[in-house]
Amino acid sequence: MKIRLWLSTAIVVALPAFGGAQTPALDRTAIPTPGPLPQLNVPAWTETMLPNGVKLVVSEKHALPLVSFRLNFVGGTTQFEPADRAGLADLVTRMMLEGTTTRSGNRLATDLQLLGTSLDLSIAQESGVLAFQATSDKFQPALALAADVLLHPTFPAPALERLRGQALVSLTQMRDRTGGIASMVYPKILYGAQHPYGRMTTERTLNAVTRAEVVNFHRAYFQPARAIVTVVGDVNPDSVKIAFEKAFAGWSAKGSPATFAYPAAPASAARTIYIVDKPGAEQSTFAIGTVGPPRSTPDYYAIRVMNEMLGVLFQSRLNHNIREEKGYSYGVFSNFAFGRGPGPFMAMGDIVTAKSDSALIEFMHELEDIRGKRPPTEDELAQAKASLVQSLPASFASVAGVNRSIASIYLQDLPRDYYQQFAKAVTAVTGEEVVRVARQYIDPQHFSILIVGDKKRIEAGLVATKIAPIVELNDRGERVNAAAVTP
Repeated sequence: MKIRLWLSTAIVVALPAFGGAQTPALDRTAIPTPGPLPQLNVPAWTETMLPNGVKLVVSEKHALPLVSFRLNFVGGTTQFEPADRAGLADLVTRMMLEGTTTRSGNRLATDLQLLGTSLDLSIAQESGVLAFQATSDKFQPALALAADVLLHPTFPAPALERLRGQALVSLTQMRDRTGGIASMVYPKILYGAQHPYGRMTTERTLNAVTRAEVVNFHRAYFQPARAIVTVVGDVNPDSVKIAFEKAFAGWSAKGSPATFAYPAAPASAARTIYIVDKPGAEQSTFAIGTVGPPRSTPDYYAIRVMNEMLGVLFQSRLNHNIREEKGYSYGVFSNFAFGRGPGPFMAMGDIVTAKSDSALIEFMHELEDIRGKRPPTEDELAQAKASLVQSLPASFASVAGVNRSIASIYLQDLPRDYYQQFAKAVTAVTGEEVVRVARQYIDPQHFSILIVGDKKRIEAGLVATKIAPIVELNDRGERVNAAAVTP
């Protein structure tokens, strides 16, 4: 290898030619040719109803000696967690890993390491899961260990106090960040504290949890009647059925399916800006939106296409404007949180403090324009559709990805051929439909606009925009005793 050093500090490395071949010159003026489009290959699977009421779903994928296991539960905190015990479900799942009747917490951790796996155990708003991935030769012992954790946890009292302390510290850390405050306060603004979607974990709800409530929640929640087991990998349905029934032999039929009868969301109020003061903050976290539709809406595909061009793609309207053109943020985006109930629509991002007022103006411009003032161009529509369709095959690239994709069909009660029909449904969306759903589900006149930042530095500019009256909240979403500031 020959190295020549220039006084300009540039380093040029001259590599010898191999076999006399010359490296072809790179034509930087030519646009690279796109590679082949990713192909969607949705695997087949089998369904079996076990005697205890568990639905067993198995998909064979023998390319690698890996197995992905998920024990999914339909229903989550919004169905089973008491309103005054927000945070209980999280404490339950964390305590289940603190030991069983046959293993201490340390022994459990050691056994998992020896099997080369770990347990993912959590309960979200509308579902729960106990999951692991293991090599196929370790699948059965890993399954037996997972069954032990689910069926025989001991819930040691000292662990509850330690984990409660950690949760309280996490709350304190969240309130030290503008983004953490926004994530806790905004659902309460949209839905109110009485709606399941508006609940907030607080010090009070965490401190109220007792060990007896942990034990009772575990017993009531983890029932076969709402369980769906999805297994993907180097297995076959018969062997999985035998292994599961052996490992979970003591899990008898109990419980009833979850229901998703949500109360109506509060009526939309007139557009309002809510400020949570975070003195000294160098950025302001924005959350702008309204209550959106449930996952079951017939407009699902049109909304997905519309939102892709509005605030999902890097070159989306929101990000291109506020990040790329104006330089007010490292990134902004929008999202429809589809659930069994009416999930929120939000446009959000972190904005440099000094540009909070200017960024709000640009947010409002883009959220108004998507409703028809600036209809989608053919290029925007094509890019949005291509992004949705071409990104789907990646969901099936691994055993864990296949498993999550199959599980979502059952957890969201989707048609079994949902993925096979996805591209067709997305491709059929028209520009007119994009405008229609934007007008229907994005309502700027009733936006709840949350801005968490340094009030002294941002309030005057926000008032000057004359976009909406301003109400101050504390970091728990409670109104500060002061009259609204009207532009």
